[in-house]
Amino acid sequence: MPAAAAEFGTQGFAVAGFDIDPAKVTALNAGNSYIHHIPAADIKRLADAGRLRAHTDFSKLAEQDAILICVPTPLTEMREPDMQYIQQTGVEVAKYLQPGQLVVLESTTYPGTTDEFLLPLLERSGLKCTPKGDGGTGEFLLAFSPERVDPGNEKFPIPLVPKVVGGYNPASRAAAAALYAAIIRQVVEVSSTRVAEMSKLLENIYRCVNIAMVNELKLLCLRMGIDVWEVIQASSTKPYGFTPFYPGPGLGGHCIPIDPFYLSWKAREFDFATRFIELAGEVNSAMPYQVVASVAEALNERRKSINGSRILLLGLAYKKDIDDLRESPSLKLIDLLQRGGATVDYNDPYIPRLHRTRKYDFPLASVPLTPQTLASYDCVVIATDHSCYDYDAIVRDSALVIDTRNGTKKVCLGREKIVKC
Repeated sequence: MPAAAAEFGTQGFAVAGFDIDPAKVTALNAGNSYIHHIPAADIKRLADAGRLRAHTDFSKLAEQDAILICVPTPLTEMREPDMQYIQQTGVEVAKYLQPGQLVVLESTTYPGTTDEFLLPLLERSGLKCTPKGDGGTGEFLLAFSPERVDPGNEKFPIPLVPKVVGGYNPASRAAAAALYAAIIRQVVEVSSTRVAEMSKLLENIYRCVNIAMVNELKLLCLRMGIDVWEVIQASSTKPYGFTPFYPGPGLGGHCIPIDPFYLSWKAREFDFATRFIELAGEVNSAMPYQVVASVAEALNERRKSINGSRILLLGLAYKKDIDDLRESPSLKLIDLLQRGGATVDYNDPYIPRLHRTRKYDFPLASVPLTPQTLASYDCVVIATDHSCYDYDAIVRDSALVIDTRNGTKKVCLGREKIVKC
């Protein structure tokens, strides 16, 4: 359930959530949250007040005034858009679509998805959405408004993050803008769904390209014996013209590692090669391999090899202080290290047990982070810099620490055991 649903409920709307997973539906109706950054107390308050109800019965879609589609848009093994979730949802919504209902796609996708892909699915209902339509008899309203949520970022809650809205027609845009204005202070209306779709891609490609640049710079700095983190800190003192980005073990999350490839795929339809974007994707995709190479080199200096070593990974979430595993580079690290013959365990206070993902199935549970546990491993890899980690203790009790996030920057004792990569 997106965070926006909780915000709508808080503002007095009657919110219905739909999912094919009965466990999630049961949890929500019991007042429990299965997403770490949405407090369970908020869900329980809304459920008890009757303002939030979850369903697996999609026929209840017919009772809603607005339907927000927030489903995954992953990539296939060939790095092409996997549209099955939007397609399945569109087909299901069409079964119960009513005249005058507003449908908003929030899933990040390529420009043209709303008009070219979702609209024909919805029109299987027998209703239409035309360029000059108003949602009257025989018509529905259709818009695109990309989700903007930064899990774990308390500085920017949903009401403070401007919402971009593009409609298939002016009436759809106006209806979607009015809906979001009830929970968000600033709604930014754009001329079309394609503009709204492209704006989301630009936001994420901007980050992807800049992270790739700093990741490449990190590799050069390592070879030159320069601390890239100190370089970034120094450059950040410039009060204009510079935005700091930080290197890491690879990209994670449901947007940045995926969205650039959506645009690259769509660009081929127009005989256009997005070379800059594709190069950034290649650089970022290679980072887990670089981390494993650093682990191998550090172990080799201690007369050990990855094959047969015991390695502890600290942090599975794709960024600190959240419980989101989607596209996390930590999963790729586990895979590569295991292929190299290592025994790999992990600790993550937000993820007590690994569940099956689209790519990986590791039957692992988080091990306790004790002095005895740390001392039992040949190498400890900091993959996610959770704020709750005691980095002084981690370095003190470990034989070797590979730090991919600069989590040990303030550690003074035992720095000879730290390898930054």
